[in-house]
Amino acid sequence: MTPIQPQNVAPAKRMVLVVADGLRADKLFENRLERAPYLRDVVLHQGTWGVSHTRVPTESRPGHVALIAGFYEDVSAVTKGWKMNPVNFDSVFNQSTHTWSFGSPDILPMFAEGASDPNKVETIMYPAESEDFSADASKLDTWVFEKLLDFFKEAERNSTLKSMLRRDGIVIFLHLLGLDTNGHAFRPYSEEYLRNIRLVDDGLKEVIQVIDKFYGNDGKTAHIFTADHGMSNRGNHGDGHPDNTQTPLIAWGAGVAKPERKVVTGHDQLSATWDLHDLRRLDVEQADIAPLMSSLIGLPYPVNSVGVIPLSYLAASDHEKAIALAENAKQILAQFLIKSESKRRSEPFFKPFEPLKEHRELVAAVDAMIAQERIEEATATSRELIDKCIQGLRYFQTYDWLFLRSVIALGYAGWVAYSTLFMIRGDVLNESSKGKRPVSLTPANSVYATSILVSLGLGTLLYQKESPLLYYIYAAFPIFFWSETIKQRALVADSVAGLRSRGTTKSVAAIAAYALVLELLVYSYFRREVLAPSLWFLGLVWPWTFPAGFRQKHFVLLVLWAGSCLATSVFPLLPVEKGDSVLLVAAGGIVILISGLYGWLKVPYYADANLPGSADASRNRRSSKILGLEIVIAASIMVTVDTTYRLQAKSGLPLLNQTISWAILAIAIAIPILDGVHKGQHFLRRLVIIYLSFAPVFVLLSISYEVLFYACFSMTLLCWLLVEKALAEDVDDAVYSEGSVSVRATGKEPPSNRSLGLSDLRIAGTFLLFINVAFFGTGNIASVSSFSLESVYRFTTVFNPFLMGALLIFKILIPFFLLSSIFTVLGRILRLPPFSLFCLVLSTTDIMTLNFFFLVKDYGSWLEIGTTISHFVIASAFIVFQIVLFGVSYGLVGGVLVPDVKRVRGKKDK
Repeated sequence: MTPIQPQNVAPAKRMVLVVADGLRADKLFENRLERAPYLRDVVLHQGTWGVSHTRVPTESRPGHVALIAGFYEDVSAVTKGWKMNPVNFDSVFNQSTHTWSFGSPDILPMFAEGASDPNKVETIMYPAESEDFSADASKLDTWVFEKLLDFFKEAERNSTLKSMLRRDGIVIFLHLLGLDTNGHAFRPYSEEYLRNIRLVDDGLKEVIQVIDKFYGNDGKTAHIFTADHGMSNRGNHGDGHPDNTQTPLIAWGAGVAKPERKVVTGHDQLSATWDLHDLRRLDVEQADIAPLMSSLIGLPYPVNSVGVIPLSYLAASDHEKAIALAENAKQILAQFLIKSESKRRSEPFFKPFEPLKEHRELVAAVDAMIAQERIEEATATSRELIDKCIQGLRYFQTYDWLFLRSVIALGYAGWVAYSTLFMIRGDVLNESSKGKRPVSLTPANSVYATSILVSLGLGTLLYQKESPLLYYIYAAFPIFFWSETIKQRALVADSVAGLRSRGTTKSVAAIAAYALVLELLVYSYFRREVLAPSLWFLGLVWPWTFPAGFRQKHFVLLVLWAGSCLATSVFPLLPVEKGDSVLLVAAGGIVILISGLYGWLKVPYYADANLPGSADASRNRRSSKILGLEIVIAASIMVTVDTTYRLQAKSGLPLLNQTISWAILAIAIAIPILDGVHKGQHFLRRLVIIYLSFAPVFVLLSISYEVLFYACFSMTLLCWLLVEKALAEDVDDAVYSEGSVSVRATGKEPPSNRSLGLSDLRIAGTFLLFINVAFFGTGNIASVSSFSLESVYRFTTVFNPFLMGALLIFKILIPFFLLSSIFTVLGRILRLPPFSLFCLVLSTTDIMTLNFFFLVKDYGSWLEIGTTISHFVIASAFIVFQIVLFGVSYGLVGGVLVPDVKRVRGKKDK
């Protein structure tokens, strides 16, 4: 695609672009003269201002791409690194005569790497080690200002550099990372963050004066000051919250309109306290800034830009504005035509975008109107053409949506059907059909033939459409799953017959209740508060369904169960934006210490008295590992408290503290592995070891009440395990499991393993509920803004996104490790085949995924869009996530023994 050359004479010869990374609009524009007096003076007397609205994900990479290239990068690009491009793209820098960029190594290289001429975009960067969260990061911005001043001093001595700087169409880019780093470390309302705004304001004033002096105050420099994204009150960004999407935009200098006080528009609750009521607030979409810069210095618009030039920012005649907007429209139209031609070539049943069938006439009409000085009509027609082009681009972007959504939905549904039949084929759900008649699994030739024909047809269609390899994979899944399901139609009939034999009403009620739980869990992704009444129901209502004798016998256990459920239910009701509290962290650590001490005193070492040592010795033996872990937990509390106070005092992260933290992390990983080699240990002891092993790391990675959540959640899981164990021992088999024969009724020993029954849907549903409690107990895992980077400061304070992300993910996973271990032990207690409960969960959770798939939005607020996308991504990854959890839990539980239910019942019968 050939760039469209501008017709207007450029009002500016050069552009100074300043991006204050992580700066919120409200924090800059608030009416406090001491915060940013220079920029406020610019707003009042020199230029035009407004709010730039960013898009999800509100991260540095996509934000800078939108600012400088004019398009919104695919969301997945944020996972492909900060420095290199997944694909090359055009940008204002690439179209410039030359660009000098100063600042962070995380941003600058991606525009230099993608330039058509590698020498066109120069980068002057500080080392990555400079991005240290333990100290005031305003020094990063000071470095940029100092380097720019040195740069212009060098230009006075270097004739070659001076000549290059005096060429038209150059760009000077300042990337200021201090605010983002201070916002992460100290929050955007902190003194460090607000003081950093003043430092940026002072530094900007100085460098602008130096630049103007270098060019002899020729008035040919245009200035843009903005931010790539904002910052939440928790010190994070990424989602669509207004604090993250509303950034400042100030433009002044050559070609920029002066402040206008005649018409006051655009003020709302956001700007009500800014004391700028008599000035127009002109808001833009973030991608609109790229064509604005191009227009000011006379560069072709970036070829992939979808930004619309904000005419109100230009100090130009109406005729010049009309020409600029017409060129903007032609540039976006060129993208549409390329996309349209590509689809026309590859689609066997191509349907054109009807509103732009007469695009040539529209372009000719705009040109004629401009030539005839019908400026208002030309501007309106250009805007109409831009709107239609953007709609057309979206039309082709979503051209295959119906086909893809249908294929993907069939794939998910096929997986649910196939995985359920996989369990049934293993004689999991149809124990009652055993011995009645053989199950036919003979594949029908017609199924094979049909699946081959469908595969060939879909493959041919996808080939004609020039589809990527991923589309073929999408199509392969439903064909495989449904062909395998249909081949086992006799098994389906047997399973239905088995359910009828148990009672149609009871079976339907159990399945409907399980489906209702799944839908409730879907809703909890949007309103995490719903988890609290769910826990209330489990703790207070469910026990009343037990026989009176059981409640009386296990009164203490049920009281503990109710209390732990109530305690855990508090956390989903607490706000996600929690403040720092080292006292709460220490309090949670002390609770864990006390619980660990109780486990050391009370938990038996061996599950079977016949294993090493006599019965008395095995009963009295104390676990030295538990006592050792108690010491490690105490050390983690002391390191956390000491490190927190040192960081607050800005004395940096002590090397000793950092070393101890990493050592504790190594211990947390090593002890469960080493301890797992001991055979025959009691399941309670093993669970206590797992609980205490991860506790010190959780303490080190916490900033508030998360440790208390870990203690309460762990207690709830243990009580759940013991309640289910008691039910397995004391409740009549006919009530507890349809697949078992009552010991009391027949006097026979139950089988060593039983099959899954409908009552086990309750176990699976409770497990999924606890999965969601772990997801949303202390934050919202569906939002990247729910987790604070400050959690990792006891391990590292130097910015390293992958290391920091890995530590955060490890912290998030710790409750799941414990939950999956409990679930594995529970399967053994219930005498179920290994992984059968996990298979039951895996076979049904894609029902939730299908919900999220159809709930994904690509319209509405960016908060809604980002939330629905993240929900679907999490749900889609749930199968892989659970498989990993199952493998980890199997390794963690190891060779533990559980009390033999058969033996317990045999003694009772005697």
